[in-house]
Amino acid sequence: MPLPKAELHLHIEGTLEPELAFALAERNGVTLPYATTEELREAYRFSDLQSFLDLYYALMAVLRTPEDFTALADAYLERAAAQGVRHAEIFFDPQAHTARGVSMGTVVEGLAAALDRAEERYGISTRLIMCFLRDESAASALATLEAAKPYLDRITGVGLDSAEVGHPPAKFREVYEEAARLGLRRVAHAGEEGPAEYVREALDVLGVERIDHGLRCMEDPELVERLARERVPLTLCPLSNVRLRVIDELGRHPLREMLDAGLLVTVNSDDPAYFGGYVGDNYAAVREALSLSQEQVRVLARHSFEAAFLDDDEPRRARYLAEVETYTF
Repeated sequence: MPLPKAELHLHIEGTLEPELAFALAERNGVTLPYATTEELREAYRFSDLQSFLDLYYALMAVLRTPEDFTALADAYLERAAAQGVRHAEIFFDPQAHTARGVSMGTVVEGLAAALDRAEERYGISTRLIMCFLRDESAASALATLEAAKPYLDRITGVGLDSAEVGHPPAKFREVYEEAARLGLRRVAHAGEEGPAEYVREALDVLGVERIDHGLRCMEDPELVERLARERVPLTLCPLSNVRLRVIDELGRHPLREMLDAGLLVTVNSDDPAYFGGYVGDNYAAVREALSLSQEQVRVLARHSFEAAFLDDDEPRRARYLAEVETYTF
C-alpha cells in the first residue's frame, strides 16, 4: 500500500495521456497533428516552459463536452488512488476552454461529475481551484471570475498559472481582492521561472496562502526565513522542474535544503502526463535522487495534509495525518 498523501499542485488538463487524447479526438471529430500515441508521447519533450505550454494548449482541442472533462478527471483519480492520494486539490484553466467556445458550465459540471463520486469510487476527497492565465489580461481574469460566480459552490479557490516571466503577481491584484471578498482561497505560481521577488509579491499583494513551485525563494535568505516562520506551504513539482529545465537534474533539486531550512514543502506532479510521472512517482524519484530518509518522506506526506484546504473538515485532516503517522514503509 502506498504512503498516504495529498496532491495540491495538479493541473487536470495536464493529466491528458496520449491514449485518452486520441480517444476524445475520435469521439469529437478532432484531427491531431500526430499519427500515433507513440508519436505524440515523443512530442512530450520540452526545452522550457513555453515549449510545453504550446503543446499543452493545442491538445486541449479534444476537450469539448462535459463527458470529456468527466473522463479526464476520472482517469486522473484512478491513477492518483493507485499512488496513495487521499485528498486532491485540482487546478483547471477555464480561459483556455472559454477562448475556444467551451463554456464555464461545461468545464465545471463535467469535472464535478467525477469529483462528486471521487470519495466513493476512489477514496479521495477533492477540492477544485480555478486558475487565471497570467499571460492573459487582468480584465480577462476578472471576467473569468465573474463567469464563475454561478459555480462558486463547486470552487474552493483561485490560482495563477501559465507563463510566469514578465507577468508579475501584482498584475492580478484586483481579481485576487475580489476573490478574497467572495471567500475563495488563494494560491499562485511564483518563483518557478520568475524571480524570488514574485514569491514575496504573491504573498504581500495577492494575499496568497500557498505558493505553487517557489523554488527560487532559495536565492533570498530573508524570504526563506519568512516562509519558514509563517509556515507558508510550497507545492514543489520535482519531475516537472527537470522536464522543463528549471533544474538540470533531479539530484540537484533544492528540496532537501528546503526541508533543512524548515520550509513547509510538499511534493506534487504538476502535469503528470507530460512530465513523466504522477505524485507517487515524484516521491519515489526524489527519495532516490536526494537520498531522503523514511522520516523525511513521511514529513513530506504530513506537510501535504497540513497544507491542504481542509479547514472546514479538521476531523478528516486529523484522520489523514494519523494514516501518515502509522504508515509502515
